[in-house]
Amino acid sequence: MGGERASGAAGSGGQAGRPRAERTVATNREARHEYFILETLESGIVLTGTEIKSVRAGRVNLKDSYAKVEDGQAFLYNLHISPYEYGNRENHDPLRTRKLLLHKGEIIRLIGKTREKGLTLVPLRLYLDVRGRAKVELALAKGKHAWDKREAIAEREARREAEREVRERQKYW
Repeated sequence: MGGERASGAAGSGGQAGRPRAERTVATNREARHEYFILETLESGIVLTGTEIKSVRAGRVNLKDSYAKVEDGQAFLYNLHISPYEYGNRENHDPLRTRKLLLHKGEIIRLIGKTREKGLTLVPLRLYLDVRGRAKVELALAKGKHAWDKREAIAEREARREAEREVRERQKYW
């Protein structure tokens, strides 16, 4: 036994019969600012025991992380999962490369898409599904130029100003 397994394997914990909701652990807000999101997909992630405990405690940082397809397998790089607070010397390396769990057809499709000019795989969020398993929402994205970012900021400010005007007018009704 290699010590690694798909996250949330046995003993989902919690109260019996109580429905569980999906819980977002970490989001990559910078990715939506730095990239045009073309499409998204869900992927499982292989974690060790201390890693899944740290994920459940919310000690995850997606900043600067990215995914790559190599030798027919997908891997996630630079995902920082802090060492488990109560772990011993067998604690994990916070920045180790982690395998993503995708179907073969999805991997083949991603290989074709990422070969296109300027497309990359970026994690948008890490969450726990209803069964307590860690999942990564990946995005096929294209990098933004500086002027694209300025346009997005101007649109956002215009939308906020319009909402502010609507609220002001509703006050006096």
